[in-house]
Amino acid sequence: MNPIFLQASNEGVILAVRAAPKAAQSRIAGVHGEELKVFLHSPPADGQANKELIQLLAKTFSLPKSQIRILSGENSRSKKILLSNAERNTIERRLAEIV
Repeated sequence: MNPIFLQASNEGVILAVRAAPKAAQSRIAGVHGEELKVFLHSPPADGQANKELIQLLAKTFSLPKSQIRILSGENSRSKKILLSNAERNTIERRLAEIV
């Protein structure tokens, strides 16, 4: 597995995410082009979907929420997310279990 939506960086791992708010349930759905598709139950208003995305990623990758930061796309469905101090191999293995 060598997903294009997953990049190692000096600070950790960067995920390219395609968020779909107002879904029936929150979950990682798979790959959408060059992004990881994530369904979020919350609406995009007032940053609710962004908060839920951070919570979902924290739970999925067993990271504290403080280690997850939106680098770009706060007001967009396409986002770049930094998982600080995470290792690419660990994130890849966890995604392989899910997707």
